[in-house]
Amino acid sequence: MTEQAVDPDGAELSAHPAPKDRFLGRVRELKELRADIERAGLDTLSGRKAPRARVLLIAGRPGSGRTSLAEELVRRVAGRYPGGVLRARLSEPDGTPVPVERAARALLEALELPAPAGAAEDDLAAALRAALAGRRAVLLLDDAAGADQVDALLPEAPDCLVVAVSRGPLTGIADVRPCTLGGLDTKSAVDLLTGYAGAVRVTVDPRAAESLVEACQGHPAALVLAGGWLAARPKATVSDLAKRLHASAEDGTEGTEASPLSRVFRLVHDQLPGPAARLLRLLCLAPAGLADPHTASALAGCSVDAARATLDDLTALGLLRAVDSPLPQYEVPGRLHPLLRALAEIQERPAELQLARARMLERTVRLLQSCRAITETDSPQAREKLNGMPPALRFPNPRAAADWLRIRRPALLASVRLAVADGELDTLARRLMSQLVRALAAHVGTQAAAADLYGVHSLVLDVAERRGLPREKAAALLNLGDLDAQTGRTREALARYRAALDAGREANDPYATGRAMESVGGAHQELGDHDRAADWFGRALAERLARGEVPEAARLYGRIATAHTYAGRYGEALRNWRAALAGYRRSGDIAASARALSEIARVQEYAGRPEESLRTCQEAVEWARRAEDARLQAAVQLRLADTLDRLGDPAAARLHRAAAERMLAEERPEDEARPEHDPNACEIRTASSED
Repeated sequence: MTEQAVDPDGAELSAHPAPKDRFLGRVRELKELRADIERAGLDTLSGRKAPRARVLLIAGRPGSGRTSLAEELVRRVAGRYPGGVLRARLSEPDGTPVPVERAARALLEALELPAPAGAAEDDLAAALRAALAGRRAVLLLDDAAGADQVDALLPEAPDCLVVAVSRGPLTGIADVRPCTLGGLDTKSAVDLLTGYAGAVRVTVDPRAAESLVEACQGHPAALVLAGGWLAARPKATVSDLAKRLHASAEDGTEGTEASPLSRVFRLVHDQLPGPAARLLRLLCLAPAGLADPHTASALAGCSVDAARATLDDLTALGLLRAVDSPLPQYEVPGRLHPLLRALAEIQERPAELQLARARMLERTVRLLQSCRAITETDSPQAREKLNGMPPALRFPNPRAAADWLRIRRPALLASVRLAVADGELDTLARRLMSQLVRALAAHVGTQAAAADLYGVHSLVLDVAERRGLPREKAAALLNLGDLDAQTGRTREALARYRAALDAGREANDPYATGRAMESVGGAHQELGDHDRAADWFGRALAERLARGEVPEAARLYGRIATAHTYAGRYGEALRNWRAALAGYRRSGDIAASARALSEIARVQEYAGRPEESLRTCQEAVEWARRAEDARLQAAVQLRLADTLDRLGDPAAARLHRAAAERMLAEERPEDEARPEHDPNACEIRTASSED
């Protein structure tokens, strides 16, 4: 649909601009809601101070205008709440309740407050209540699935206001009177139609306009679709559409229980060109109800340009909403999601729906690969891989890739949930999760993205436990343990690592087993138990030695030496550092050899052998020069300067410090130009090794 398309009924599906949104009607409801804010609550009447925020409930069917009314109310009263307006959606487009943990985390992020990765739901809700204590703010909780969700997020602050939107009453929340919505009044409904169809057609036949409003029962969402249908057909009269809707209601083609919205929707859908109708149906698969041209292109199997043109046309008809975003993005209204899903199940074969879903997830994997690869252009292999991608999948620069990742983040996380929704960890799901983890680490950093990464690895763990997959369980536990350790929850990390060790042994996975042993040792060291740390590092070392992994064994000798150093056992520390040095030399790692010599010098100094320390430092300087690593040379020079100071040679110490400062000054401009890299980035270890 790159050009204007005309359907058999005379509809011109070029992008007609929808009328500017403006609020219509609901005067009585707004008056009652504003009066409810001032109404004395039961606590006040009984002489007690209200312990929690005032809650207003707007109830109605999806598409009744309940969210628009809530937004209008909040707009009108926002000036009285200097603490600001916070918004959270409590249901997915398909009706699945959003976990309280995710909603609380989103609200804390809006307040720019820390929300530790992996924190429990109760802890996050408590942190939110603490943040709102003493604050005069408004919370708009849209599409609440039940009272438990709202109750968990209620601020314990009587000066706050909570506006909840729900399908029906929220039984269990005290002192709440629902404002239940019906249809719009006739005048407001006609005004809404006029905004789409134009004043002329409504003015020349006002009775037909009122008849159309009656056929739609004043339902705002049905009226928007009816207006979009008329806007796309300049030659059609209002009475034409009114007669069609009345006829469909009378002949029962939509069923006796069909709502006005479903009747208008079916009429609009059936008169769309075939490709546009099919794309619309397939959008029920869009993660989080959010689609961009790439998502639509992959679902329908068409070009990105054609997909965007169709998305714009569907938006003009009121079938989609354009998201206010720097990138083109569209939202499938929640009220239409069940209708789209029902049509897709009827008109599309299950195999075709499965294929469309796989195409969409595969496109997401490719975009994530491109998003990460743009940060690795100093690697010839990454450049070659990036150049081999289709132009439509490439990002022009790292900033554009980072912006895409930030804007599409909710949909990307929803894609991961969709990929494992059937309880499987197939190759596509593993690749998707692996690429998302890598892209987040490349652009955001592991610590900044810890909450998102925690969610991804928790999904893997949940599926692995349900499906009895010990290898995947071990990998997920290791990743979660790493995130716990990075956020200071060392004891929780230790428990994860021990569970990962059990799962690794069950899977007979030597990598997971050795990695878990080393991580257990690291957690004990962080907790100050250096004896246990050395013991666990030793167990991991035995695994590496048995497999002949010399570099990894050398690294573990160094970790054992560090534990002994902390414990004051300098003889043991020196023996292990020398073993590490021998391993690094055997594997040809010059830089690691220089670092090992520097650590040996440090331990010799602690042991009261400054002359030996000086000689070892001088040897380390020579190895650092051979490594051609300016930062390493500077570090070793500073170590040598400290040793010379202790030996009473300040002049020589000053010379070495000056040399170190020159090296760092020469290195700094290059470092500032180099993109940031997070060495602690973790990834899905169960994923395919292919990018």
